[in-house]
Amino acid sequence: MLFDAPPPPTPVERLLLLADHYTQHNDTVDLLLSSSAPSSFDAHAASARQLASETRDVIKTVEGLRLYESPELADAVVRLKQLAYLSTEAAGQALPLGRELTALAPEAAVDSAERIAAEIRRRRWNTPAPPDDHLTPLQRAALREIARGHVVATNSLGRQYIHYRDARVLISTVRSLEAKNLVHRKEKSAPPAFHGGPPQDRIHLTPAGTTAFASFIALPSAGAAAPVPAARAVPVPPTTARNR
Repeated sequence: MLFDAPPPPTPVERLLLLADHYTQHNDTVDLLLSSSAPSSFDAHAASARQLASETRDVIKTVEGLRLYESPELADAVVRLKQLAYLSTEAAGQALPLGRELTALAPEAAVDSAERIAAEIRRRRWNTPAPPDDHLTPLQRAALREIARGHVVATNSLGRQYIHYRDARVLISTVRSLEAKNLVHRKEKSAPPAFHGGPPQDRIHLTPAGTTAFASFIALPSAGAAAPVPAARAVPVPPTTARNR
């Protein structure tokens, strides 16, 4: 080789990239719906078909690993096949029904990635552990929440806020991950928080963030990457914001 080429993404990384593509698809459709531009509603069909094709390609890659069959692996593959089917159906439906069919796709892709990563680690027990990434439990939980398409940023009266859904994500945590080049903001790419409001900034994993997340989700100590619940006695709604 006369030049350095990055290694191809692993099956787990491809699943995380797939989750991000579903998030971008859903955000784009949501912006179309919020803009009340019916003439643009057909634009989602080609994207949904592409996602279905990408999902089937990932399934072939996972099946090509020839891992020993297990309930966890079987469940992950079945869930991915469901995603491919729902995306194909979404392409043939009018909005907003087409949007509903891919609503849970990012979470499903990440869940499958975690199951498959754990299975790879368990079956290939001699695989060396990745080096210490110096990520805190809060940073790992934030990466997981971001991978699942649950984190957006907004600005109000000169202050920044982070909106999350399942795991508590502080704005200071997002900034620390940005400093490490593990996440980035895509400005005005997410739907508004309220009708008539401005678009929000979606937080995405960078390629380095995808690799970092994939490297630790299958480790025996990956419990540190589980969602960190907010210090509340009731579930945190999607629009709850925290800042520090």
